[in-house]
Amino acid sequence: MSMKKMKYIIYLFVVMLATTSCEDFLNITPDGQSKRDELLSTQQGIEDAMYGVYSQLRSTTLYGQELYFQTLEVMAHSLYCDGNTSIEALGNFDYANTNVKSQFESIWTAMYKNISNVNSVLDAPLVAGAKEFPYTIYRGEALGLRAFMHFDLVRLFAEQYTQNPAADGIPYSIEFSLKTPEFESLAKNYEHILADLLEAEKLLDNEEDYEGVGNYMLDRQIHFNKYAVWATLSRVYLTMGDKANAAKYALKVIDGSKCALREKTKEHDLAGVLSETECIFGIYSKNFFAQVYAKLQQTTTRYSLNVRHDYLDRYSKDKLGHDYREDDYFEMATVGSDKLVRLKKLTEYFELNNMVENRPEHLILGINMIRLPEMYYIVAETMLEENPVKALEYYNEVRVHRGLEPLENTALDENTGELVDRPLTLQHINDERFKEYIGEGQLFFNMKRLNEPITSYDGAKVYEASKSIYVVPVPDIEKENRY
Repeated sequence: MSMKKMKYIIYLFVVMLATTSCEDFLNITPDGQSKRDELLSTQQGIEDAMYGVYSQLRSTTLYGQELYFQTLEVMAHSLYCDGNTSIEALGNFDYANTNVKSQFESIWTAMYKNISNVNSVLDAPLVAGAKEFPYTIYRGEALGLRAFMHFDLVRLFAEQYTQNPAADGIPYSIEFSLKTPEFESLAKNYEHILADLLEAEKLLDNEEDYEGVGNYMLDRQIHFNKYAVWATLSRVYLTMGDKANAAKYALKVIDGSKCALREKTKEHDLAGVLSETECIFGIYSKNFFAQVYAKLQQTTTRYSLNVRHDYLDRYSKDKLGHDYREDDYFEMATVGSDKLVRLKKLTEYFELNNMVENRPEHLILGINMIRLPEMYYIVAETMLEENPVKALEYYNEVRVHRGLEPLENTALDENTGELVDRPLTLQHINDERFKEYIGEGQLFFNMKRLNEPITSYDGAKVYEASKSIYVVPVPDIEKENRY
């Protein structure tokens, strides 16, 4: 990051940190060192700072839009927008396009700004050497978030680890300072990510003992809790090709958390609210409806996003039973004489239907960042070779909870009428990933990890797997005036 840019980012942090609202609790400058020290010298000040970090995650530049249902879904060709030149350029992986470059610069800058926010908390004396509750909780959450944010930057702006671990990585920012972090290797990035997550795991080990002790320990779904750490470790290890550890941490989440797969008939479980049973980690956002409605529910030409043409073909594959996701995730809209499919799975049901007064009070408005089904898919994938029977069990668990019959490991041959082996494959698992996670910003990362070609939303073109589509160039501003 350029020195000029870093100074600007840190300046913003001080101005906003001086306010009392956790909504605006952002960055600090060295000129405001005494103010920063004062604000982070108390338990309340640290909690406000952490709430500020979470509030920035829900910005439209980050997970409130671009890193959730827009940029990453357009890159996966799950969603598209005809006539919008910027989105079309993004879908064509034209990273030299001025608007596309500007978009990724905004993502890069916003993420590093929030990483700086986290580092400010981690540098606070009460947190830096935390040995006791509640400071161990603050430190654990902050370390987990720092790793989480860097991991997504790595997945965007660096090569896939299993393809080239010696590739160039990104700067890994570990201190609140004017000093510009140096670029480091991809392997070093992953060392830092794992180190932060493994320390966070230790610090949050006994968080259940303190649930309900003060307001900060309520609604642990909206904090980067121990299970979020385990789930992120599973994601990281899977991306690194370490199947054993990926399965280990996915199973820890499945077996150790309070989460459970929702019943098949449970409607609107993700629609602008955190899933009551499946959400491992989510971001509270009272304004998420407005962001989603404008882009996914409306049918404005050159603005709103449409679902890829062959989406129903994905849901028809291996369809035994009724897949309730088809009803809950999509709806048809009429535009003139045309029919357009809307992705409604993220649009808050009660507000959409003018029934806000009927919304149960216990529901938390917001964005589901990590959900339980992903852990089942990870276990199924990592066990495919060594324990295919067990892999099939975990794969089928999600299918059954979505209304489908379990996939059998044998089937009748259409020609001979004899039973033949029908093993679970990675393609089966990826088909389920699409059906489950469309619109949630994970499909592009999964295709990159597997080095898969990307078929365009209309089926007219295939983008072969390569660095030119899977590695977003580091923004120019990052390379300018580095010291």
